[in-house]
Amino acid sequence: MKYIYAIILSLICTVSVADDVPPMPAPRVSLFSTTVDWAAVTGLPLHQYAGEIVGKNKNLVREGLVLYYLDSFPCYGEADSVRVWLSPNGKMSGHLRLVCVAAPKTISFAWRNATEDATQSRTTGILNCPTDGKRDFTIDISKCDIGPNWTEYK
Repeated sequence: MKYIYAIILSLICTVSVADDVPPMPAPRVSLFSTTVDWAAVTGLPLHQYAGEIVGKNKNLVREGLVLYYLDSFPCYGEADSVRVWLSPNGKMSGHLRLVCVAAPKTISFAWRNATEDATQSRTTGILNCPTDGKRDFTIDISKCDIGPNWTEYK
């Protein structure tokens, strides 16, 4: 009989302690990109494309504009060539090189206003830009549309 009481008491203690255990944290998300398989999935070969940003947009550029290319079909950015900076007078610093299965018609960037030598910081939101659709494509910054800020995605 003492043995049964001991088991019941230990079960009660276990249940009461289990209520005090904090919940497990949400699992971290692991992203497995499909970009490396775009050629296999589409049957189209990958080619390198280079982009240049031209034009002026004083309301958007201000003291400078940092742009980070956001991967999107049909292209993904080469690791060392997805960040560019635009000066207030329209000069581009950095390279925009993409690997694509077809010439991009539009490109999206994460953006923020900053000087050229500013430290890395959070971006403001999304910027959608049409291209001229060529192999060495051009983006006219004055034709880009400012999309939602990141806070609007919540």
